[in-house]
Amino acid sequence: MSRAHRRTAALSAAVLAVPLFLTGPATAAPPPEVDGTGAEELLVIGHRGASGYRPEHTLASYELAARMGADYVEPDVVSTSDGVLVARHENEISETTDVAEHPEFADRRTTRTIDGVELTGWFTEDFTLAELRTLRAVERLPDVREENTLYDGLYQVPTLEEVLDLREDLSRELDREIGVYVETKHPTYFDGIGLSLEEPLLAALAEAGLDRDHSPVFVQSFETANLRELDAVADVPLVQLVSATGAPADLVAAGDPRTYADLATAEGLAGIGEYADGVGPDKNLVIPREADGTLGEPTAFVDDAHAADLLVHPYTFRNENTFLPVDLREGAAEDDYGRAIDEQLAFWETGIDGLFTDNPDTGVVSRELFTD
Repeated sequence: MSRAHRRTAALSAAVLAVPLFLTGPATAAPPPEVDGTGAEELLVIGHRGASGYRPEHTLASYELAARMGADYVEPDVVSTSDGVLVARHENEISETTDVAEHPEFADRRTTRTIDGVELTGWFTEDFTLAELRTLRAVERLPDVREENTLYDGLYQVPTLEEVLDLREDLSRELDREIGVYVETKHPTYFDGIGLSLEEPLLAALAEAGLDRDHSPVFVQSFETANLRELDAVADVPLVQLVSATGAPADLVAAGDPRTYADLATAEGLAGIGEYADGVGPDKNLVIPREADGTLGEPTAFVDDAHAADLLVHPYTFRNENTFLPVDLREGAAEDDYGRAIDEQLAFWETGIDGLFTDNPDTGVVSRELFTD
C-alpha cells in the first residue's frame, strides 16, 4: 500500500465512525427544510458513493461519501425480475457481486445484447429481489483498489428505497441535506423487456417526499427520450449525461444519426436545455488530454452549456495515477495517488458547477481551496 493510500485509509476509518447501516436509523431532530437543489452551489457528488474506499453502490459506500462531505450520492438503478429498483452500475453483476460463487445460480449465466454490446454473465432482471439478497458486493477494480477487497462479501445489493432511507437518516444526523443523484441505466433496454425504470423511480421519490421542485434530487441518463418523457411529468431537475464517444442508445435504436459529439456542440447543448436542467459530460469534453496524455486547455463546453442555462457536472474524478493525466501522476505504481487536487482545481477554474468523484474527501478539499 502506498503512503497516500495509508493516509486516506486512516482518514476514511476516522470519518466513518459507527455506520448507520449497522446501527439502524438515527433519532436526532428532523432534517432542515429543503431550500433548493443546491443549484447555486459548487457540488461534490459521491460517484457511486465513496467508491474509492468501499465497494461501489453499497450503503457503506454512500454513507462514507456523506460523512466525507459529499453533497449528493449517486445511485445507478437497474431492475430485478419482480420490478424492484436496485443500485448497481450495470445490470450485469459478475464484476460487482459474488454471484459466480453461487452454484445455485450457475444456470442463470447467459448472453445478452445491451445497447448493442454483447455481454455474458448474470443479469439483475433474471433475479427476484429475494434471490439478489443472497449475493454480496465485491470490489469492481481489485487490481487498482486492493484495499477495498477487504470489504468483499460484507454488503448486500441495496434497493433504491434503502438508499433514500439512508439519505434521510444521514440528513438528520449530519444536520445538512444529503441529496441523491439517480442514474437510470439502459432505460430503452429495460422498457423493451417490460421493466420500465421511470415509473418505479418516480413512485419511490414520491414515497420519500422527494418529488417536489426543490427536493435534493437529480435524475440523469445517457439516453435522451426518457429524460424528455420525465420532463413532462416530473418536477425534479434532469441531467443529460454526455459521453466522449458513441451515441445515446435510444437515438441509435430510433435510427437518429446524432452522436454525443453532436450533443456536445453549442447547438446540441441548446437542444438539451429544452428538456434538462443540467449536463454531465465526460470530463475530457471540458478539458481534453493532449496526445501525450497531459492535461490540455479548456474547451468552450462549459460556456456553451451555461449559455443554454444548463448546470455542468463532469465525471469522473479519481485519485489513482491510472486515471490522472500523465503530468499529474506521482510514484511508479498505477494505484499510487497522484496530484488529483491539482486536476480538480483546473476543472473548478473552468466554471463547472460540481463534479463527480470516487473520493469525496478530495473533492471537498479541492472545492475549499478553490473558494478560499
